Amino acid sequence: KDAESHAEEDKKRRELVEARNHADALIHSTEKSLTEAGDKVPAGDKQAIEAAIAALKSVTTGEDVNAIRSRTEALAQAAMKMGEALYKGQAAGAESPQPGPQPGSHPGAGGGGDDKVVDADFEEVDEQKKRGSG
Repeated sequence: KDAESHAEEDKKRRELVEARNHADALIHSTEKSLTEAGDKVPAGDKQAIEAAIAALKSVTTGEDVNAIRSRTEALAQAAMKMGEALYKGQAAGAESPQPGPQPGSHPGAGGGGDDKVVDADFEEVDEQKKRGSG
């Protein structure tokens, strides 16, 4: 009877813990991504992400699951914009010519490479047959 009476309370507690864990993981990964991206993130996006992180951190210590979830969603959206900005930056960088091997070329093609490629046939040898006992 005790378990039944506390089942709803346990469910709410589990939801709160899961929401907090998800929020903490998102905060951690977003902060890490923001640090790694550095100046590649536009200033406006960076400020929006930092504000969303601060807003989420402010509610994770509370007991309101819905507030934690809504702020987590807001941070996820802001982080997604950062990802889009980084992706666009990479795509623009890929279009400009870069020194080094061009797409479609193979390293070492046309000589000049130190890699020695040997094309060989091989045969598996059964140790039993090799010894003559079979």
